Amino acid sequence: MIFGAHMPTRGGVPSALREGRRIGCGVVQLFAKNNLQWTGQPYSLEVIADFAQESAAGAFTAVFAHAGFLINLGAPGGPNRQKSIDSLIHELQLAESLSLPFIVLHPGSHLGKGETRGLRAIAEGLDMVIASTPDSSVRIALENTAGQGSSLGGQLIHLAELFEQVKTPERLGLCLDTAHFFEAGHPVHTPEGWNKIMDETDRTIGLENVLAFHLNDSKTPFGSKVDRHAGIGEGQLGLEAFRHMVNDPRFEHTPGCLETPKSADLHEDMENMARLRSLLR
Repeated sequence: MIFGAHMPTRGGVPSALREGRRIGCGVVQLFAKNNLQWTGQPYSLEVIADFAQESAAGAFTAVFAHAGFLINLGAPGGPNRQKSIDSLIHELQLAESLSLPFIVLHPGSHLGKGETRGLRAIAEGLDMVIASTPDSSVRIALENTAGQGSSLGGQLIHLAELFEQVKTPERLGLCLDTAHFFEAGHPVHTPEGWNKIMDETDRTIGLENVLAFHLNDSKTPFGSKVDRHAGIGEGQLGLEAFRHMVNDPRFEHTPGCLETPKSADLHEDMENMARLRSLLR
């Protein structure tokens, strides 16, 4: 895998790439706008040019976005559902203007309406978003979840069903989170468990659709269904669990992005990337 981290955008989106280059990221994930707001402002031509220059200077393998946390395509009809659809359309437009290849999205929560209705709502929402951005080259990378509460995506079959239901599945992809797998009860901390879930992914969706990994340790125990990230080797998975993940030859060139706790100087990201690199054969 090619290692990097989610970078803060203090000072604007180009600053995320400058910080990524400073700490030695091979890939960078960022928020295209404030992740706790429905919309943001379009980028100026100056910002777009600065971003392109920083991207080239960093020689990153990949730069991609994570969608805002307010978006819930699984929500029943109402103002927040429409806001979620409009917000994702807006984020795709922002990502397109920065020439980003994909944006990571939590599928959504059914909010007590049940898995079947929730997945149908998500698929219909994705269809609406994709229909509203027909010329966009930006893919939507669905992320597996810890299965907390009514959130969907804790089981791989949820993501496979979305690929099946969406009318234009070629606009979709996957971003697989190691902590979420573990918290949802998938034993990816063992080589056998990792290979089993990867084989299932290949059989149901296709490994060619895995666009990135989130490399996170878990503060909570196996099967907890509680999403809490920890530094690499500092959680319940442990350092050794990542050895077979980062050395899987199927993902030699796939982005592996940290979403682990950090302070303002980002020294934790540097330490976590060093730990991951120490595992490479």
